[in-house]
Amino acid sequence: MNTKQAVANRILELCTQRNIAVNALAAVSGMPPSTIYSMLNEKSQNPGVVSIKKLCDGLDISLREFFNSELFEHLEQEIQ
Repeated sequence: MNTKQAVANRILELCTQRNIAVNALAAVSGMPPSTIYSMLNEKSQNPGVVSIKKLCDGLDISLREFFNSELFEHLEQEIQ
């Protein structure tokens, strides 16, 4: 799994844990739903840390909590 896929999976995991839809996450994060959907699909290959921080703020978690997941343990090397 690459980093982008891990970020997308983590967003979906957090939504499931909190029983919140992507559109609701967008609303509480102050982001357009299209931005989050682009982070979840192939449109955004590099989700920015500022966007991830906004999601964290909306979910009331820290960046540390966001990345504290086994999803980020064994990622593919990004340097090609």
